[in-house]
Amino acid sequence: MAAKSKEKRKLFALECVECKERNYWTVKNRDNTKNRLELRKYCPRCRAHRIHRETK
Repeated sequence: MAAKSKEKRKLFALECVECKERNYWTVKNRDNTKNRLELRKYCPRCRAHRIHRETK
């Protein structure tokens, strides 16, 4: 039987760059997206749309 391959999709937290709070969780394909993910999402603590960056 063949060995199980490495998982391609992994769970990551998205952190607000302003207040550093982890507000969102997302899954991304590590083969297609090598760099850190940056999305513009709503931050409930800042009460505004801010850039959220991927953390580990």
